[in-house]
Amino acid sequence: MSVIQKIRNRYAKVVVFFVALSLVGFILMDASNGPLGSLFGNDNSVVKVNGDAVDRKDYEQKLQDYEVLYAYTSKGRPMDDNTRAQLNQQALEDLINMKLVAAECERLGIQTTKEEEKELIYGVNADPIVRQYPAFTNPDTKMFDPQRVKDFEKQAAQYDPTGNALKEWQTIKNYILQNNALKKYNQLFAKAAYIPKFIAERQLKEKSMFASIKYVRIPFAAIDDKEVAVTDEELKDYMKKHPKQYSVENKTRSIEYVSFELTPMSEDTANALGVLEGLKNEFTNTVDVESIVNRNSDDQYNPSFVNKSSFFSAYTDSIFKLPVGAVYGPYYENGSYKLTKVTDRKTLPDSVKCRHILIKTEEGGQPVASDSVVKKQIDSIASAIKSGTDFNMMVQKYTQDDGSKQTGGEYTFTLQQKATLSKEFGDFIFDGKAGEKKVVKVSNNSYGGYHYIEVLKQDGIQPALKLATISRTMSAGEGTNNFVYNKAAEFAGKNNNAKAFDEATKKEGINKRVAENIRENDFSIPGLGNAREVIRWIYESKEGDVSGVFSLSGKFIVAKAGAEQEPGIMKLDATNRPSIEMLVKNEKKAKKLIEKYKSQTSVEALAQASLQPLSQADSFNAANLFVNRLGYEPKLMGYVFSDKAKPNTMSPPFIGQDGVIYFTLINKYTIPQQPNSKEMEIQERYGALMQLRGALGNGMGETLKKKATIKYNTAAL
Repeated sequence: MSVIQKIRNRYAKVVVFFVALSLVGFILMDASNGPLGSLFGNDNSVVKVNGDAVDRKDYEQKLQDYEVLYAYTSKGRPMDDNTRAQLNQQALEDLINMKLVAAECERLGIQTTKEEEKELIYGVNADPIVRQYPAFTNPDTKMFDPQRVKDFEKQAAQYDPTGNALKEWQTIKNYILQNNALKKYNQLFAKAAYIPKFIAERQLKEKSMFASIKYVRIPFAAIDDKEVAVTDEELKDYMKKHPKQYSVENKTRSIEYVSFELTPMSEDTANALGVLEGLKNEFTNTVDVESIVNRNSDDQYNPSFVNKSSFFSAYTDSIFKLPVGAVYGPYYENGSYKLTKVTDRKTLPDSVKCRHILIKTEEGGQPVASDSVVKKQIDSIASAIKSGTDFNMMVQKYTQDDGSKQTGGEYTFTLQQKATLSKEFGDFIFDGKAGEKKVVKVSNNSYGGYHYIEVLKQDGIQPALKLATISRTMSAGEGTNNFVYNKAAEFAGKNNNAKAFDEATKKEGINKRVAENIRENDFSIPGLGNAREVIRWIYESKEGDVSGVFSLSGKFIVAKAGAEQEPGIMKLDATNRPSIEMLVKNEKKAKKLIEKYKSQTSVEALAQASLQPLSQADSFNAANLFVNRLGYEPKLMGYVFSDKAKPNTMSPPFIGQDGVIYFTLINKYTIPQQPNSKEMEIQERYGALMQLRGALGNGMGETLKKKATIKYNTAAL
């Protein structure tokens, strides 16, 4: 015992020293991987915003949060590579915005108090995301119940031992609270917006102004390209004169690459077929077909009805004989194995022609007019039409659907499009009958409001089915993967410099593709999808470097690094040259055409001299910059409705989108204001104000980013 005690006494301090040293080592190791990493020579930030670092751990946490939110909103649909890249991009952009806005909020004294936090989550007027959360809806009233939020948090562990439900809710709650400061900051500017009365009056007046013209359009193609040679200097000058179109705000790179596609072979079939056989029983018995499809299918659930003329399958007849609830398959079609379940059956038209007038109460989640005012206005419009007022005239004056102004409010929708329409609108025109007229209230994620709808015609009335399909594309197996990889590796090994790369693609007839405007903070490349590894390589390489083999979704690629584009005017290169050359040539052609026909004094004589048709555009509206049959011509529109345009007098030339246009005014007229014009003025002013507020709020983040110094750590992303 005395020997042991001596050892203890002699070496106790040494042991304590080494234990302490080990603990310090662990602490320093952890610190070097955390926010203090820069003190030890490691940069663990993903980006620095005005010198303030965003740590990689914060970025990874934000990404995890977004993955949870995606699972909630997608109802269990598996995440593909492209979606993952979008979430990565969104997480990074949001962290940058949070840094920028946090600094502004601190400077301005903007904060979220504890009382506000409680109201946002547990209050009667909780955040819209909370009010829409399914668990908080009272099953009896179908309304949001604040008490259910607290009950859920207390009882979640009892009915969900996995903890996933509570984790999902906690992520949503954090998201709401973190974004509240951003909302306040945006509203600070949005609420400062103001629309003067005279602007609303002017907009209303323009909706009442109409014109008709005769015109001649002489196409640029009337002049041969050989007559208008252009130089590189002229093209560069054009780019400098149009900096908004030809400037880049961020540093970018480009690549050329060759792709080796992974095409499944026959031995890859069994996997896809086996998965579907295992799902068939569950698919047959489930009520929630949307969730099971989104979890297991390569294609998202589509709620559209189909008929025999729109369901393109070799198995159409067999599937259409099935009763509701039955499942057909597995069957192989178009590269995939499929299971198809019949979920509903109706008799519906193949297509519907209708016309409508839309007045909105909200847009993009923001109110633009009160429900009572809009309802009164749409009822007034419906009464006027039933009394004999021209429908097209009412469309031009009142509708807030710009997409149908050119057609007098008319649309023709196919059965496949029914699911893309507002439910109330689609149900009325397809489930109703030709000749029916109705005011229909709609509400969706894009807008809310009232439609006055007339069903003009229904064609091809026949049986239609709503189908749910689980499809599994055959993916390449290990043998296929190895075979294609070896081909790509052989190409990369033999052609590891720019000269060899270019010569090999030309000699072997390999399609060399180009990807441009790749930013250092991007996560995907058009045509390649999720390609962060490639982007990281680009920014670590010199122009002309050739990569090894990159494994991407469904393919392997070998890339050659292109030039670096610094912020400012773009470089003139082989990709943008053709479009700029066309524009410069068109400018020169326009001058030649104007000079050639300067002696003509009427559109009739001009049509004869130029061998171009004399056309007519009737009853187009001053509030719409699109002219019937001419398209988007704002300068011409401005002249038509100005005091300069006189009847029976040929206008000066207008250089349009695809030619030089001359016109003669036939007439201009104004439709008298309706008796409720004061209410319409208020609505017009309010709608314009909401649009301005939305633009201001959405644009503040970009404004802050333009003024900030943002440096990305490419290697850490």
